[in-house]
Amino acid sequence: MSEVRDHWQKPPFIANTALRWLVYGGAIAYFLWVGATMPINWVRVSEGIGRAGQIFGGAFPPSFERSGLLIDGFLESLKIALLATAGGVILSIPIAFMAARNIVPLPVYYIGRAIIIIARSFHPVIVAIIFVKSVGFGPFAGVLTLIVYSIGFVAKMLAERIEEIDFGQVEAMRAAGAPYLSTLFYAIFPQIMPRQIGLAIYQLDSNLRASAVVGLVGAGGIGATLANAFGRYDYDFALAITIVIVGVILISEGISGQIRKRIG
Repeated sequence: MSEVRDHWQKPPFIANTALRWLVYGGAIAYFLWVGATMPINWVRVSEGIGRAGQIFGGAFPPSFERSGLLIDGFLESLKIALLATAGGVILSIPIAFMAARNIVPLPVYYIGRAIIIIARSFHPVIVAIIFVKSVGFGPFAGVLTLIVYSIGFVAKMLAERIEEIDFGQVEAMRAAGAPYLSTLFYAIFPQIMPRQIGLAIYQLDSNLRASAVVGLVGAGGIGATLANAFGRYDYDFALAITIVIVGVILISEGISGQIRKRIG
């Protein structure tokens, strides 16, 4: 007697075979069309290979002679990341509560979600350009930029965590006649605090990386030092800065990862 076994197979993305292959073929044709119509100057690309060789040739070996300038730029990036993380996390908490559908009225929820969507809609470089034009070059523009960047991530993740809490504790305190603030502090905050700490640590690590990017458009930090090095054609010093940036990010990633493991 033969044993019959049922083997489960994952259903296809599109059940209709003809439609599925039509969608695949359309996607492939679209990407081929995009590649064919992309305005690429191949002459300039071929010339750029030689220029790239000059850049990399001038970058080796890296020069650490101006280590004082490098350290100053890195310390400024660290200050930007710390201030932006503190400000962003503090502002993210009330915004996250506003964006949690289970604890606020619908109009407040829409306002909170709108703030998060606006903060997440723009790349930090675009926001940095706006703040550089508004408040001038320097680290203050970088701090403001990364505060907006932090709100977009921290407030969104924290709002989702608030929506996942055990609501029985909230209902129990409400039934006992506890005021709204007491309910927040004793029924909601204890449930979201581990996530909040983890988000703050992750955002500090992310802001340290982002501070190097926004500095390229004049928002201070090590990125501004790197942009100045490229502007002076000091490719060996630029390579030294790049090595330091990569090394610092690797170290901060390892430290923040260990802290998040202990918290989680």
